[in-house]
Amino acid sequence: MNFIEKTLAENLAERFPNQTEFFPKTVIGVARDLGIKDSEAYKFVTSQPKVRRGLYNLEAAVVPFREAIVNKQEEKTLSSSVQSVTNDEVFVPDADPCYVPWGNSKDIESIIRSGIFYPTYVTGLSGNGKTFMVEQSCARLGREYVRVQVTPETDEDDLIGGFRLINGETVFSKGPVIKAMEAGAILLIDEIDRGSNKIMCLQGVLEGKPVLIKKTGQVVKPKEGFNIIATANTKGKGSEDGRFVAATIIDEAFLERFTITVEQPYPSVAIEKKTFEDGGIEDIVSTRRLTHIVQSFSIFNDKMKAIQLCVNRFDEDTKEAFLDLYTKVDETTNNNTSVEDQLTDEDLDKVYEDALNRAKSNINN
Repeated sequence: MNFIEKTLAENLAERFPNQTEFFPKTVIGVARDLGIKDSEAYKFVTSQPKVRRGLYNLEAAVVPFREAIVNKQEEKTLSSSVQSVTNDEVFVPDADPCYVPWGNSKDIESIIRSGIFYPTYVTGLSGNGKTFMVEQSCARLGREYVRVQVTPETDEDDLIGGFRLINGETVFSKGPVIKAMEAGAILLIDEIDRGSNKIMCLQGVLEGKPVLIKKTGQVVKPKEGFNIIATANTKGKGSEDGRFVAATIIDEAFLERFTITVEQPYPSVAIEKKTFEDGGIEDIVSTRRLTHIVQSFSIFNDKMKAIQLCVNRFDEDTKEAFLDLYTKVDETTNNNTSVEDQLTDEDLDKVYEDALNRAKSNINN
């Protein structure tokens, strides 16, 4: 089939999507619109099988082009119906000037810098900066990342995507996982041990291979640089001591998809942590809680009050143990301060008022 015949066949397939039998005058009319000579069009149509006098079957010529047109239309429909409601999830986080790298931060930065697909599982006690470490590593390296917060209700619709009503139309909105894959970003799955078996939809994603979006039939290939880092308080085996009761047991096949497991410690091996690990105390003041104490101090300008407010969530024995420990390491606190320093302004006013009244009474007497 030469160029002219291909042009005629393609245009006939597009203009007459459900027709295979044509009269010469119809084909000639199309040819004139395309600037093709009548004789060339007549030669083309009469070279096809004849159905009856003046009617020819052009099925063999137009069907291949018709299939290509249908595929092109489907791709166009897919691209318009598979979209993102927002791309705000993908961004380079801001660098925190107060961030101090510690623990496994150097290894995490090396993994992210490599650009290699290297699923990493980071485990450690609550509040020791696992998530912040990954975020700041991305900030320091200028890498885009997407954070997904996992809960027992997190499912495929939340992660991969689902249909949404946008401007009166039902369209498929890509989820954060797909957006991270397409952007070549770091996918941070936070608190992965809080999820149910619904997170098993990430099995294929954790293999670093193209993923089929079942709801649309689209195949998404991960862009170079895409990687997954998950954080958890446990190693996916549940919480033996009951401290993290919401932590679930993660399927072994799912855990096997992670190349390495990183145990993130606290910033320093402090006396409090050693005491905690030795069983001397049942709770620990995490890095997050220390930050809360500093924030409280900036508001109340009172160290002991800031500490007390932030450890009030513990039972009385634990709270007293923390407060007693702090008074032993900070000489400026209660043990070495006057009674007046421990009283509120309202208490002081009352004390002074009582003292003044007693003085007046003595004078009068």
